[in-house]
Amino acid sequence: MKRYSLTLFFLTVITLCSNSAWSQSKAAAGFEKLKALVGEWQGPGSDGKLRTATYQLLSDGTAVMETLTPADEPSMATVYYVDGDRLLMTHFCSAGNQPRMRAEAAAGEIQKLDFDFLDATNLAKPTAGHIHRLQITFQDQDHIAQTWTWREEGKEMLNTFKLERKK
Repeated sequence: MKRYSLTLFFLTVITLCSNSAWSQSKAAAGFEKLKALVGEWQGPGSDGKLRTATYQLLSDGTAVMETLTPADEPSMATVYYVDGDRLLMTHFCSAGNQPRMRAEAAAGEIQKLDFDFLDATNLAKPTAGHIHRLQITFQDQDHIAQTWTWREEGKEMLNTFKLERKK
């Protein structure tokens, strides 16, 4: 009986430690920063036009969906999620393709997430126009900047949105 209790104790400790390690993983820490964005945001892009963004939790908090609405353009959706030790996103672009990207979150306090292209669905050819990179900079709890990189025929164009949380 004593051996059984000791074994049960150690299994409980191991389980708690592994859950704690998951919650402290870099991917999970980056995802927590994204979860903190839930709400309404707005601000100008590099072109001076107003953008609005809405963040909401999906699937019992396992995904964050961003709906981005540029001025005079259709809305686009991006879904952020954790896959093991990776922080991933899929962008459902108004261009009709769906780039998938991965971010490597830095250790410590997350100030920035850099999402780099992995692959895409519905991309006619590798040189066709698509979002190839996204950088999110967390300035404070009410201000973020997003820099989207559009790649087409080997050329890149950047567009930065400076978003502020709506009160």
